[in-house]
Amino acid sequence: KYEAPAPKYEAPAPKYEAPAPKYEAPKPSYHAPAHKYEEKHEEGMPFDFAYNVVDDYKDLNFGHNSNSDGDVVTGEYRVLLPDGRTQIVTYTADHYSGYKAEVTYEGEAKPYHPTQTKYEAPKPSYKAPSPTYGAPSH
Repeated sequence: KYEAPAPKYEAPAPKYEAPAPKYEAPKPSYHAPAHKYEEKHEEGMPFDFAYNVVDDYKDLNFGHNSNSDGDVVTGEYRVLLPDGRTQIVTYTADHYSGYKAEVTYEGEAKPYHPTQTKYEAPKPSYKAPSPTYGAPSH
């Protein structure tokens, strides 16, 4: 009688081993900056400028003028306030004293009285459509 041969195959033993981790963080390629603070006095540039805006339609009135000799800045700006007064700010500024302002007002404050307006809804600008079909007949 015939019998199947006994299997002689065996799976090979593993020969591979996972490598040990070898990662090293990179070393910085630069030196950290040294922290230092120096207050510098920049030389000023002399200047002189001014502007003024008057728009009666929108009730705007404001302006600014300023000048400097390179060391001290002086100037003034003004604005028409909603209550009818004019606010005026006169100032000086330099590296020694900083910014100093004096605020004054011209004119009298007037109470606000809004105008009363009556709202009227718009009237329709179209006519109702006329029927295009007649009544059904049986």
